[in-house]
Amino acid sequence: MASDSSLPGLDLQALAAWAAVHLPEQGAVCGAELISGGLSNLTFRVRFDAGTLILRRPPRGPVLPSAHDMGREFRVLSGLQGSAVPVARTAAYHAEPDVLGAPFYLVEDVAGEVYRSPEQTAALSPAERAAIGASVIEALARIHEVDLAVTGLADFGPPTGYLHRQVRRWGKQWAASKSRELPEMEELLTRLAAQLPADSETTLVHGDYRLDNMLIRGTAVAAVVDWELSTLGDPLADLALTLLYWSDDGSVSSAGGVTGHPGFPTGEEFAAVYAARTGRSLEQLPLYRAFAAFKLAVILEGVHARYRAGGTVGDGYAAAGRAVPDLAGRALALLPG
Repeated sequence: MASDSSLPGLDLQALAAWAAVHLPEQGAVCGAELISGGLSNLTFRVRFDAGTLILRRPPRGPVLPSAHDMGREFRVLSGLQGSAVPVARTAAYHAEPDVLGAPFYLVEDVAGEVYRSPEQTAALSPAERAAIGASVIEALARIHEVDLAVTGLADFGPPTGYLHRQVRRWGKQWAASKSRELPEMEELLTRLAAQLPADSETTLVHGDYRLDNMLIRGTAVAAVVDWELSTLGDPLADLALTLLYWSDDGSVSSAGGVTGHPGFPTGEEFAAVYAARTGRSLEQLPLYRAFAAFKLAVILEGVHARYRAGGTVGDGYAAAGRAVPDLAGRALALLPG
């Protein structure tokens, strides 16, 4: 089989030879298509005689040593097999770069819809939106109640100090990414560091839990995907980041008003249902939401810097820089004092 040159990062001939040894039950490789790519991991749908599987690998080119760790992502998916968390069934993992130039893994191709635009969710009824919202909340609660010992994930991250490590990490990232002086970001970082709780609860966290990182079948979450940022951490930080994207006014560009139609719970309703389901107090949630806004602002400042340097391709990057001071202002308004 000739390699498909239209799929950079996926050598079909090399994959076919590997799969013949490691996945003989799937039969021959028949073709593939790119599902998503860009700055994140590359995701392909690979067609075999026996059906389709999803293949994930890091982006092409140099990556940070700790980023795009396929083994880590495969480990959490493997640990969650048979748990109450909806995830795809794992098929195989290859740790070496000899086949595709990077480690990769394959999982089942879960049938479901990925909701990325408000046009998609506009076609749903209010009752369907309400049911999806309830399922999204339930899946998040289940992630946060995973038995770490049973799943083999007890050492998936440091057991304490998550918030302090995160603020230090993203503070350093801000210093490295900023392309202009924004006093409100400096003030936000200072106040966050001063107001963090001494310690907090530790659970499995997804790290990027939002509607377009799950497959919806009917009105239920069929599978949560994109676990590359998962670790052991504070469940309220996970909730806060979800709420930042679960924007009922479309003010966060990456959310785009997808959950802004009638029927979806508002952010406040989402948090209240989560709290009732898990028994967790939301007293300090504004602090966590401020940190989530800071984290997204740092990410967008990096995008803004690349845009100014001419390092981005496509539309939408110009708006990233404008969102940074807005997010910082919103975060400061959430903090006491």
